[in-house]
Amino acid sequence: MIEDEKTEATETIDMAEPTPAASDPIAEDRLARLEAELAEAKSGLLYAHAEAQNVRRRAEKEAADARSYAATAFARDLLSVADNLARGLDAIPAELRDDEKMKGLVAGLEATGRELESVFQRHGITRMTVLGETLDPNRHQAMFEIPSDEKPGTVVQEMQAGYMIKDRLLRPALVGVAKAG
Repeated sequence: MIEDEKTEATETIDMAEPTPAASDPIAEDRLARLEAELAEAKSGLLYAHAEAQNVRRRAEKEAADARSYAATAFARDLLSVADNLARGLDAIPAELRDDEKMKGLVAGLEATGRELESVFQRHGITRMTVLGETLDPNRHQAMFEIPSDEKPGTVVQEMQAGYMIKDRLLRPALVGVAKAG
């Protein structure tokens, strides 16, 4: 019976004791500080994850651009070859084109020009059509103005063809532009 009384007294004392977390201000401050640190760590982790995704996307885009536009410098160099070939063909007079001795040469030069254009098309290099367009400094380089009946600022003469590689300017067109007469 004495043991039963001791047990009841102990149970009463245990129930009367307050829990340290509920009434201890130091423990409450520590818990709040830990929760703030946890929230800050979660936020930092989310920012780091987002930054890693952005870096990955940027690297993928740069790699895709490098693949798409890797031949840009080489293509610019080939444009001068195409220009010279076209000038050479244009310089052949009609009477020499009909000469039996020159027909083979002319046919070979024309075939070379067609093959060069075909290679350009396969690699996304296209010639711009500029006559009749309004001057666009992002695509055209005005070399001179010509008095004309056309609206001022309209391209009326092309001195050198302009080219695009996919959606980027490879070489601007050298043009003559209409001015008010």
